[in-house]
Amino acid sequence: MSSRFLMITPEDGKDVLKSLAAPARLAILELLHARGPLNVNEIAEVLELPQSTTSTHLNQMEDAGLIRTEVQKARKGSQKICHAVHDEIVLTFTRPNEATDEAIEVSMPVGLYSGYDIYAPCGMCGPDAIIGYLDSPDTFLSPDRMKAGLLWFTRGYVDYQFPNNARIKGAPIRELELLMELSSEVPGTSENWPSDITVSINGKAVAIWTSPGDFGDRRGKFTPDWWKLRGSQYGVLKSFRVTDNGTFIDGMRVSETTLGDLELLDHRSIRVRIEVPETAEHPGGINIFGRGFGNYDQDIVLRIKT
Repeated sequence: MSSRFLMITPEDGKDVLKSLAAPARLAILELLHARGPLNVNEIAEVLELPQSTTSTHLNQMEDAGLIRTEVQKARKGSQKICHAVHDEIVLTFTRPNEATDEAIEVSMPVGLYSGYDIYAPCGMCGPDAIIGYLDSPDTFLSPDRMKAGLLWFTRGYVDYQFPNNARIKGAPIRELELLMELSSEVPGTSENWPSDITVSINGKAVAIWTSPGDFGDRRGKFTPDWWKLRGSQYGVLKSFRVTDNGTFIDGMRVSETTLGDLELLDHRSIRVRIEVPETAEHPGGINIFGRGFGNYDQDIVLRIKT
């Protein structure tokens, strides 16, 4: 099972740090990691907290993205089940010599792919409506794809072509990072639906991340109200970073592929492929969330440090 990491800085992690500052909330996280998903009453009973206090803590933790909840049927009515979102939370600080580093950043809308080969079920959404026809790969040829903020497919790939601005500047590349919000894809949703998602750069597979599921227990922070609640709501923001020392996912080294293997200075563009291959052990589809959908209001971001 893949580990789920969250990397924050003092600037972008204020809500998380505030939530972790309360001993009771830390105790709740420790309990969820030790015992797995629990309902509100179970948490309150084990920690000997009033139910109202427990609910207040859980609401704050959910707002900070530390837990997620789902409603399940109970003997009488329904119950809220709480899940820990992250296995590890890493606080990083900028090193003094990084202040002079230059970063070149390009934001790519999810619908501006340069090529694709996908299998249904599949589809795309814009800010106001579904684009084209559901479950028709030919819809991915539509010019309206430029408006897409969410796309999904069961198997196959989409390609993106980023400008190699570092080559234009004649600057050596020290680090390349891709940031995107991803999840698995299943008809409806399922938190337990693993999918092996492969990321390739310039034809070189750099990393495989296994998405744990397709999340629909609550509406994504930026997912529009018109999008049905039974559909995919949000994903996990993943960082794929390639350096001279290897490839990292969320700061964890996952392969020996280095910048030198990508031949970045030999190409005018940087070609990125996001794929669920037929050979995947867990071929559980993919959702790619862009601006206006999911929990992060951003497109696919390529960041180059020179």
